[in-house]
Amino acid sequence: MRAKELQSLTIAFVGGGNMAEAILGGLCQDTRYRLVFSEPSRDRRDYMKQRYPTVEGYSNNEQVLQILPHVIIFAVKPQIMKVVMLDLQSRLHDQQQQLGFIPLLISIAAGISTTSIRHWLNLGDKLPLIRLMPNTPALIGEGAVGCYAVPHGVTADHRLLTEALLGVVCKHISWIEKEHLIDAVTAVSGSGPAYYFLIMEAMQNAGVEAGLSSEEAKALTVQTCIGAAKMAMESEEDLVTLRHKVTSPKGTTEAAVKVLEIGNIRHILHSAISAAQIRSRELAEEFGKD
Repeated sequence: MRAKELQSLTIAFVGGGNMAEAILGGLCQDTRYRLVFSEPSRDRRDYMKQRYPTVEGYSNNEQVLQILPHVIIFAVKPQIMKVVMLDLQSRLHDQQQQLGFIPLLISIAAGISTTSIRHWLNLGDKLPLIRLMPNTPALIGEGAVGCYAVPHGVTADHRLLTEALLGVVCKHISWIEKEHLIDAVTAVSGSGPAYYFLIMEAMQNAGVEAGLSSEEAKALTVQTCIGAAKMAMESEEDLVTLRHKVTSPKGTTEAAVKVLEIGNIRHILHSAISAAQIRSRELAEEFGKD
């Protein structure tokens, strides 16, 4: 598939959950793409078709593959990924035999390795397969995503196409050259929004206890988080320097930071990220190939 051929493509989504909707919702504004999805839940399928009238919805995965999509994005829960792959294996094999190519396969199933996917599909070593780990801010177009491409099956054009598709919902795209590092991406950015929500929740509660209304405490907390993140993104200075600049000697910030350091916040966050990374590996073992 050459770059000049990437102008009018059929993009199929297996699964119609939140992350599929985030990507699909962004892409539906681009008339170059024909967008289809499969979703067993009738209520969810009806919702998607009503909200995105130009998108085609089907009740099963076989119907989606009959359209011969150029790209298939697997957005299903990790525990059913094996069943989905085994069900689609024969049709993908037939397409490979009849048309001479397999569509670009993109997986966002947490913890499922490309080794497992290749084992289940059994379609050769040059399978065009990319594994993603996006995060939930993609739902509002502010996502971060880590990508791993199978070395011998994914071309430069495949990568460019993937970046074009993800660019509608993700502000940062990282290509990871070693697949095991996807577990680290999962721990830092995939699960990361929850860490910040927890910190913001604690800050809001502390503000209320200090006398602010719940609304005031939330607004101040959220905007402070946004402002700090924007400063970190736009500044050429590193995070340590930025922290020092706002921490005046013997001032209020220094008093607060000392409490955080005494409470060993660095160790707590390190342990939390390590726990998420370990759990990501466990998911691969629980739902991976056998």
